[in-house]
Amino acid sequence: MDKTRIGGIMKRTGLARIGIMSAPDRPGVAAALMRALGNRGINVQFIAQSIDLKGYGHITLCVDLSDVAGAVAAAEEAKAAIHAEAVVPTAPVAIVSIFGPDFRERPGIAAEMFEALASQDINILGISTSISTVSCVIDEDRLADAVASLQGAFEQP
Repeated sequence: MDKTRIGGIMKRTGLARIGIMSAPDRPGVAAALMRALGNRGINVQFIAQSIDLKGYGHITLCVDLSDVAGAVAAAEEAKAAIHAEAVVPTAPVAIVSIFGPDFRERPGIAAEMFEALASQDINILGISTSISTVSCVIDEDRLADAVASLQGAFEQP
C-alpha cells in the first residue's frame, strides 16, 4: 500500500495543557477565558472546545511551561465568571502536527495520523485541525515515538 504524501511533521515541546472543564455552554465563555489570559500577556499555542451532552463546555489549551502558573491563575479567575467546575493543568506536553496541501480534500488523513499514534500506544490529549494541518497534544515524553510513527506512516518530501 502506498503511503499518503504529506508536507511534513512539526513538533513543539515545553508546553502545559490546561483544561477548563464543565462551564455552561453560553456566549462569552471563551471570550472571558481568552481575555483573562491576554490581560496577563499569555500566548495560547493550541485551543479546542467541545460541548458535552449535558450542555457543558470543556476548553483545552496549551501554553508555554514558563507561563503555566500565570495561565492557571488566569483560568482560575475566569472560572468564577464563567461558572466552570475545574481548571486542570497537565505538564509537560508536546504538540505534534502533520501538514500538507489540500487536507480538506483528502479524507482519512486524520485517521491515518491517529492510527499511527495508537499503534505506539500514544494517548492523544487534544486534537485541533485546520485546512492544512492536523495537530495532537501528547505527553512530551512520547514525542520521539510519535514522530517516528508518523515518519513510518507517511511519505514526506
